[in-house]
Amino acid sequence: MKITAIEDFHAPGGGKTFSFLKVSTDEDLCGWSEFSVFIGSQGLSEVIRALASGVIGMDPRKGSRISSLLRARTRVADGGLNAQACAAIENACLDIEARALGVPVHRLFGGALRDRLRVYWSHCGSYRARGAQWLDKPPVRHLDDLVTLGREVRERGFGALKTNVLLFDERGARTWAPGFGMGEGHPELNLDPPLLQAIVDQMQAFRQGAGDEVGLALDLNFNYRPSGFKRIAQALEPLALTWLEMDLYDAQALADIRASTRTPIGSLEAIYGRRHALPFFNARAVDFAIIDPMWNGFSESVKLAALADSFEVNINSHAFSSPLGLLMGAQLCALAPNFHYVEMDVDQPPWSEGLFDSAPRIEKGQLLLPETAGWGIVPNEAVLSRQIPAANQLAPPGASRRADRSVPG
Repeated sequence: MKITAIEDFHAPGGGKTFSFLKVSTDEDLCGWSEFSVFIGSQGLSEVIRALASGVIGMDPRKGSRISSLLRARTRVADGGLNAQACAAIENACLDIEARALGVPVHRLFGGALRDRLRVYWSHCGSYRARGAQWLDKPPVRHLDDLVTLGREVRERGFGALKTNVLLFDERGARTWAPGFGMGEGHPELNLDPPLLQAIVDQMQAFRQGAGDEVGLALDLNFNYRPSGFKRIAQALEPLALTWLEMDLYDAQALADIRASTRTPIGSLEAIYGRRHALPFFNARAVDFAIIDPMWNGFSESVKLAALADSFEVNINSHAFSSPLGLLMGAQLCALAPNFHYVEMDVDQPPWSEGLFDSAPRIEKGQLLLPETAGWGIVPNEAVLSRQIPAANQLAPPGASRRADRSVPG
């Protein structure tokens, strides 16, 4: 079996772009993966195309060989877009290997420990604050809307929710993300007393609606300095958050934050691979490791989860994605003995269901792991082709190329 073509497809995802990679073979078998061109990953499609040209003609079932080759060719610029590009290609090849054998991807790694996985409602309120028009959902404009939304999470059976910092004024609600260069607060990343109080008020509103039985989590991303992270963690201690999520590149600084508070700390989604994650585990910097198969590649993610387990740290998947990315993360969590939660974007644009041959099954806040071959879900190429302009294709010399069909989110 040989790889004959590699194509990337893109579809509107409601304020972002859903991006998929298709690897085709000479035996009419293809594999799919999802990648992200959202914040910080602009230009990823071009990197994937550049790297993918070097694997045309290789056997996709020899994923270790392909992954090793790709990582060697990107070694001088490790991490970031290169890591995500390698991951997208590897993950699509794993889908092919599993489909060739007629098994789910997790069977290639020893098989699932569990077939039901608890999921948490991610970006709860954040998406409805900035994009309710894409979701066909009531918008979040006031703290009272968060109380109502928290009640919805509880009534729909989810065991936990995670949100981002929201600020409310006469214009409604807006997200606070200076760490990504968006809006005020950049580049100083200071935490002023009114902002701290707004964060406490936001989480109190969710607690009021969700009740004590629903876990609360807040994702602070890169939006503050360590001193600000500490103050937020300590201020939220009375609300008994399930975890507080944050990103830093300094392992000791993160460890100091964890030591300063009773609030559990989650992190590492932006740390690529075991080599870069090890200092954080050695420093005892996290209570929960956040691992993204779309960014690390599935095989490296399995090894990251095993590394976390050796330090008695449980894992959450990371996926702000379509159902394909969700199930890629779920298969990782199904394998890991140190499983905590699967991340799920519950709020999806209504048209996203038509992008796939099936939908994930959620029962009482738990995802039922599909036993169908590959990732358990397949993008509907015909629908993708009708909805957006043409996919980008890498093919053998002499083969025709389709026009660029990338669309902005």
